[in-house]
Amino acid sequence: MSDPYAITSESQLRALYAQPGRLPAAAKADRLDALCRRFIALSPLVCISSCDAQGRQDVSPRGDPPGFVQVLDDRNVAIPDRPGNNKLETLSNIIANPNVALLFVIPGHDETLRLFGKARISCDPQLLALSIVAEKQPKTVIVVNIELVYPHCGKSFRRAKLWESGGHVERARVPSLAEIGLTMAGEKDPPAAQVDQQIQQSYVSGLY
Repeated sequence: MSDPYAITSESQLRALYAQPGRLPAAAKADRLDALCRRFIALSPLVCISSCDAQGRQDVSPRGDPPGFVQVLDDRNVAIPDRPGNNKLETLSNIIANPNVALLFVIPGHDETLRLFGKARISCDPQLLALSIVAEKQPKTVIVVNIELVYPHCGKSFRRAKLWESGGHVERARVPSLAEIGLTMAGEKDPPAAQVDQQIQQSYVSGLY
């Protein structure tokens, strides 16, 4: 359906928004400095955006103890690929289209660090050895060659009250992964409670 209010040009967009300030426009680099390295070393969570050959986007969170993203040098970082659902969307996307974006998050802090570049999947034994946790080694790592890095302000996190206890939602109100998945798959057996138990057990025994 056609939208008569759709914005379809850069000029229309700029008519609604002011130009960025001098510092936000200038605060970017094509490599990691010491401050960016420290930010990454303190981050236990990174979200990675990837795209398949048809242009369909995907965003996937990757988490581990702080410092799990290895800074190989000022232009390259390596992210271990831990056990998941084996759908491999991110890895398959990288094979089809190497362009990725990363968002590094530090709990309790509203500001984030954004990184763009080209990724490859590696099974280099030396890189895998750097990512051993609980005596478990990942099967692959995602190596990202950095093209652009810049800090991002915390307004969205402030608006969401992400780290404030008053903004937290009671677990009972949130649909479970099992409920959502079974509904989408059109399945009623096994019951959601049983699948939820299996999922929780996998969090205990299958993280690595």
